[in-house]
Formats: sequence, structure tokens, C-alpha cells
Amino acid sequence: MLTSIALIFITGIVLGGICKRLGLPSLIGMILAGILIGPYAFNLLDDSLLNISADIRRMALVIILTRAGLSLNVSELKKIGLPAILMSFVPAVLEITAITLLAPLLFDLTYIESALMGTVVAAVSPAVIVPLMLKIKEGGYGQKRKIPQLILAGASLDDIFVIVLFYAFLSLASGGALSASHFLTIPISIVLGILTGVIVGLGMGQLFKRTKLSIMMKVLMLLSVSFLLLGLEDVLEGTVPLSGLLAIMSMGIVLNQLYQDLAAALSKTYTNLWSGAEILLFVLVGTTVDLSYVQSAGVAAVLLVVGALVFRMFGVYLSLIPSSLLKEEKWFTMIAYTPKATVQAAIGSIPLSMGLASGHLIVTVAVLSILITAPIGSFAIEQTYRNWLAHSKRA
Repeated sequence: MLTSIALIFITGIVLGGICKRLGLPSLIGMILAGILIGPYAFNLLDDSLLNISADIRRMALVIILTRAGLSLNVSELKKIGLPAILMSFVPAVLEITAITLLAPLLFDLTYIESALMGTVVAAVSPAVIVPLMLKIKEGGYGQKRKIPQLILAGASLDDIFVIVLFYAFLSLASGGALSASHFLTIPISIVLGILTGVIVGLGMGQLFKRTKLSIMMKVLMLLSVSFLLLGLEDVLEGTVPLSGLLAIMSMGIVLNQLYQDLAAALSKTYTNLWSGAEILLFVLVGTTVDLSYVQSAGVAAVLLVVGALVFRMFGVYLSLIPSSLLKEEKWFTMIAYTPKATVQAAIGSIPLSMGLASGHLIVTVAVLSILITAPIGSFAIEQTYRNWLAHSKRA
């Protein structure tokens, strides 16, 4: 396994660096590295590592969402208001609907399988968006109308909404029954996730205040508690719906609200952790890609991803109607809401691991959505924010 871990980091760093020099997101190189060393190409990785890759990808998701929570301020979220709430579900609903209707026309899929694929593809990527929005926020762009904060808040809730829907449709695709109670779990999961995160955040803040722990020990404590929150979600599954990921993010927001200096120090360490976690995340998602399925999916999969993106961007436009954003700012927000990566990497291979007939196609379309949207979206964000977002001296 140690040899496999070494190969993951070496190939991920090298190919990621090459892509970065070409002006592409480094995550594209990392995914390509996973494809090359994975079981469907040169098969260089130990099976024992591949068997736990889903848990490793989940750990990486915890790190990036905690970092996002540590950077969000409650007073700023209050100023954003209704548009952030609408962006948390309207774009995703339109994109899932588009894939549910289009996929059966392009592939041999049922509507349930298509809806499941839609929930995998629909989530926006914190791995791409969080670092870019933090950079834009710290640079003082878009601060008059809090555009980076709007995107961060909406995207984070968008991910939770889509993940809850994913597990509902996964149950149905696996032979379960879908009822109104499945959809009722969404608001309950969000509310309980927030409440749990607030309570745990208050407790962690008091603990850190009363003890003399190094910043690294505090990060390890936060990581451990975060994993326990995910475990709690698993334990309560089927009885009490609770979003462990939203609880983790809410915990970070509470710490930022009450202990800003501490949150800044924690966020810096989490940023360093993410440097390694993203390599593991994206190389391991590359290992799930069967090249023969990518070839067979071909143009149809590309058309599906692009068509769904049109619906997503229209959903963002609808969400921004109540806002005071200028035309250029709305266009920027629509573009910034397109990159896919983290959630697709974390959940895309679950249907395949469960033995669903559509699993190979779902993970293939998920990876293609990353390869298409992550480079184009991040490049477009970098190229437009200086011209489309107003700059202020104070970030």
C-alpha cells in the first residue's frame, strides 16, 4: 500500500504541475494520473488501497468544507439573504431535471437511473470554487454586494441538497421505494445538521479557549470530531435524517463567528492539509474511470453535460432575480456556478461499487463533467472577475 500511496502523490504532483503550467487546473492532471495508474490502464495500485478509496475521498471533502465554513461570516450571510437560499437548490433542481429528461434519450437508462445520474452530476464543486472565491474575496473584488460570499454559501448548501437527493434516488435505484418522506428528509437534514454543527462548534470553541493546545492539535481535534459527525449521520441513517457535512461546515462558521483569530489560524492549516488531500481525492477518482466506457459514452455524454449546464446557468439567473447584482455580476455568478469536481469525485463511484447496472456510465459521466467543467469554469472565473466585479480597497 505504501508504494501505491507514493505513486499517487508522485504522479498526481507531476501531472498536476504540468497541467498548471499549461494554464489548466491541476486537478485535471491528477485525474489523468489516476486513470493511468488505475485498474483500467496500467493497474499499478494495491487493491487494499482501492478498497478504502471511498473513505479517503470523504475525508478530503471534510477538509474543504471545514475550510469553507471557517471563512464564512454570519453577518455577511444575512446581507445576502434570499438569493443564497434560492441558489442552494434552484440551479440543482433544473440541472437534475434536465439530465432526468435527456439521459433516457441518449442512453439505455430508466428515468430513475437518469435522476440518480443527475444528482451525481448536479453538485457544484467546493474544491474549485472555495479556493477561487477566497482569493477573489481577499483581493477585494465583488465585496460591495458580497458576491464571493454569495457563491460560497449557495454552493455549500447546494452540495448538501444534492447529496441528500442522491441517497434518496440511490435507494430507489437499488430496489427501494420512494415516498414523500424521502423529500421531507431534505429540510429536516439541513436544520438538524445546522443545529448539531452550532452546538458542537460552541463546545469546540470553549474547549480550545480553556486548553493550551497547539494549532495542529486543534486541527486534529476538529478533524476527529468531523469524522464522528459523519459517523453519527451513518448511525442515524434511516431513523433521523442529519447532514453530517452541513454540521461540519456549520461548526466552522460558529468558530469563525466567535473566535476569528483562531478560525484564521485553523483555516491556514486546513489550506495546507488540502494540498495533499486534493491529490488523493482526484487521483483516486481517476482510478474509477474505465476507459472503454468513456469511449462508448463519447459525444452523447458530452452533449448531456453541456445541455445540463445550460439549465444550471438559467437556474442561477432565476435565483438572482431578487438580488441587486449588476448584469456583469450576474454573468460572473452564472459562470462561477458551473465547475464540477469534489462531490462527483466523492459519490460518483458509489452506484458502481453497489453493483448497479448503470454504475459504470454514471461514474464515467461524472468524471467527464469534471474534465469539461473544471478547466473551463476555473479559467473563465480567473479571466472575468477583475473586469466584471467591482474592486474595493477593503476585502
